[in-house]
Amino acid sequence: MKKLLHFLKYLIGIIIVLVILIYALDYNYIFKGIRVTYLKGHKTAYIDDYTEFDNRLIKADSLNPQPWPESSAYNSVSASDSLESLNRELNTAAFLIIKNDSIWFEKYYNQYSANSKTNSFSMAKSVVVALLGKAIRDGYITSIDEPVSHFFPQFDIRLTVGDLGSMSSGLNWDESYYNPFGQTARAYLDDNIRKLILDLEVVDTPGKKFKYLSGNTELLGMVLEEATNKTLSQYLSESFWQPLGMQSNALWQLDSEESGMEKAYCCIASNARNFAKFGKLFMQNGQWNGRRLMNPSFVRKMKNPRFEDAPYYGYGLWLSYYKDKEIFYMRGILGQYVIAIPEDDLIIVRLGQGLKKREGEAKHSPDFYQYIDEAYKMLEEK
Repeated sequence: MKKLLHFLKYLIGIIIVLVILIYALDYNYIFKGIRVTYLKGHKTAYIDDYTEFDNRLIKADSLNPQPWPESSAYNSVSASDSLESLNRELNTAAFLIIKNDSIWFEKYYNQYSANSKTNSFSMAKSVVVALLGKAIRDGYITSIDEPVSHFFPQFDIRLTVGDLGSMSSGLNWDESYYNPFGQTARAYLDDNIRKLILDLEVVDTPGKKFKYLSGNTELLGMVLEEATNKTLSQYLSESFWQPLGMQSNALWQLDSEESGMEKAYCCIASNARNFAKFGKLFMQNGQWNGRRLMNPSFVRKMKNPRFEDAPYYGYGLWLSYYKDKEIFYMRGILGQYVIAIPEDDLIIVRLGQGLKKREGEAKHSPDFYQYIDEAYKMLEEK
């Protein structure tokens, strides 16, 4: 018994020392991470975690909703066995096929529904770059070549807003998702993301090389906030959420209620039907029901690679050439996809909790291709 008591005292002492060190080194956000993940039965961020954070409302126009029409062949073809197996294996929440501007197939899993909100994760990056295009059209920002230093003078004059949108900033951000002491974890869990971003420095020449950094999009979000004098949620609401006729409000995670900065690089909570409208907006080069929301030239930039050695990324959008077709898509870390194939007027949306890991130097996950394959197999059955 004495040995047990001695061991417990020793263990408690170690825990106390660790807690003191965590606070002393300003890593106390780790306790929040434990509370919102491990104590909820998760090992990392998950699609329903927006309820554990402060959020800001993205308002829809309840008086002028524009619901997706349902195809005359709506759900006339069942999901293939291989698609069903994939969706259950990867914990899919929603799977949609939109053909010729109508919902052709739609299915929800694991008690999710058409109205369920789930975390967009990095699909939000595409939305923030779209907001950059809107800010340029609205005159808040001169062009993609405007220096970030016009808004935050501490940054290198060579760094432009376009460098942030095309992931070529040269910032000293470490894109590590599973290091609890890293910048990405801190950005997700800490209560002052602005301070984290404004401590960054340009360490490589901007505009020369693609390097995917969530810090780029967060800084871009802060630029938009400064340029428009509006919160990102407010600007998103008036720029896209309402004009696109979203049928429901959305939520954008904040670092804290006090700081009130959106996590621009991730974390818009909405549903598959709403997210799908961005695919259509980009496919139509910024046009929506006869109204031009974005300059077509800007949208074309989004859909084309900036760098020859990075043909898989444009400005805020992932790019692929598959089945002899040009494809662009929005992507989130847990297999969130809005896949647009303009040649066939096709949009595929998948939301869920898992994906198949990329191998080696692959830039697209295996399930990305599988969802496309299965959608085409189903369409061939009609």
